[in-house]
Amino acid sequence: MCHILFVLPTNSQAATLQAVARNSPSRADAPADELDDPALLAVELDGFLGYRLRRAESVMHRDFIAALADLDLTQKQAATLWLINGNPAVAQVSVAAALGMDRATMMAIVDRLEDRGLVIRKRSSVDRRRQELYLTPAGQSTLRKAKARISKHEERFTSLLTAAELASLLAALRKLQDAR
Repeated sequence: MCHILFVLPTNSQAATLQAVARNSPSRADAPADELDDPALLAVELDGFLGYRLRRAESVMHRDFIAALADLDLTQKQAATLWLINGNPAVAQVSVAAALGMDRATMMAIVDRLEDRGLVIRKRSSVDRRRQELYLTPAGQSTLRKAKARISKHEERFTSLLTAAELASLLAALRKLQDAR
């Protein structure tokens, strides 16, 4: 997770920053051919695994967001619905662990899903400290729609690879994920 700290400038600093911005050449002022120049990519960057993974993830993420835009679901929210559906009465902390999230993030996601009427929390009758999660009928309907769209999203990318390439890629990604 990345945290960015913003420091607000004082009035005199703000005026200086505005003057610098006015006098600095911007990317908008650059010739159009310079902005679209594919030769701009450095060979060194293309050779970095992290760079290639991030670029690929960015393309897939934008496509995912577009596919689910009218459902107003993030990847984490869709995954949470998916896991709750497959594991009724699952503990909130178990979903967080399965998705590699901390408890606070999971609580915020479940709060949003609950506010939208997609998920309900019930206190466990076995362990009163435990919150069990269930999908509502609206949550089940939303998940069905999301699954259909995610399937098409996945097909757009997996169709670019042969079966062997996909199997190798998934195995390599599992290896990287397990390297923590």
